[in-house]
Amino acid sequence: MLNVGDTAPGFTLPGTARDDDDEGDIAEYSLSAALEERPVLLNFYVFNFHPACRENVCALHSLSWFDLDEGVTVYGISTDSVPSSREFARQETLGYPLLSDNDGSVAASYGVLADEIQRHRQVAQRSVFLIDRSGTVRYAWSGETPSQQPDWEEIKRATDLFKPS
Repeated sequence: MLNVGDTAPGFTLPGTARDDDDEGDIAEYSLSAALEERPVLLNFYVFNFHPACRENVCALHSLSWFDLDEGVTVYGISTDSVPSSREFARQETLGYPLLSDNDGSVAASYGVLADEIQRHRQVAQRSVFLIDRSGTVRYAWSGETPSQQPDWEEIKRATDLFKPS
């Protein structure tokens, strides 16, 4: 797993559009493009519709201290497909994009690709990375099980360092 101080691997992934009015619309997201604007929080989760993942992505969405338009860009990443992620985002009314790392290459580059979790092969472990605009990891956490949740208050403190004063 990447550690604080490591350089975050770049990626470009397909994902749910922010305004997903068109059912077939697939957006493309690049870490380097996002970092030109602001720091990025990557929330890797195991798979869509898993109860623990619902809790995770909904907790992230519900936290009032995450201003999704200013300060920090948030991406959820799983190895599920974009259509599955679109439906998951719709059902949970998420306000941030879910990206599809369908071959697991991005999770592998961050050191969080699990061989198997609950009889599903090649899925991302629950993990969170905060990356500053220079591409340096400023916060890194990974859970042992899908039900383990990060310390959101600790993440809040880390993201507060990047918010405009």
